[in-house]
Amino acid sequence: MEINGTVYDILHNKSGEVFTTSPQNSVYDAVRLMGEKNIGALVVVEGERIIGVLSERDYSRKVVLRGRTSRDTTVGEIVSSPAITVASRDGIDKCMQLMTGKRIRHLPVVDEGRLVGLVSIGDLVSWVMQSQRHTIQQLQGYIAGDYPG
Repeated sequence: MEINGTVYDILHNKSGEVFTTSPQNSVYDAVRLMGEKNIGALVVVEGERIIGVLSERDYSRKVVLRGRTSRDTTVGEIVSSPAITVASRDGIDKCMQLMTGKRIRHLPVVDEGRLVGLVSIGDLVSWVMQSQRHTIQQLQGYIAGDYPG
């Protein structure tokens, strides 16, 4: 099944705020920010340059499981890099292929070299479910004879 829509369509339905951190920050501060904002990842930036994505998965696998402490570990030491990004004009199918193929859950959205959003696997699942509901409604209308023509 082809999923219609673009990254722009998803971002249009989300809040415009993208939370970031720097490679020099402690993992503790980054995880605290994720908790405060109830999010699962931060885009790691240095100035305008996107370094990568720091996720809860990075924290659990690269700090907790290795016996490190979040206060003594910097974001730069554990960030998943380089960042795999998409543009707002890219299709939903491309995002799904990237996330599946690269086994990632977050894609920074970059337009003309500027960070404009972040798309998560949850965003994509919601979009697909909404798309399927819409298709079902159209088919039900067609079957019931509620179509022009």
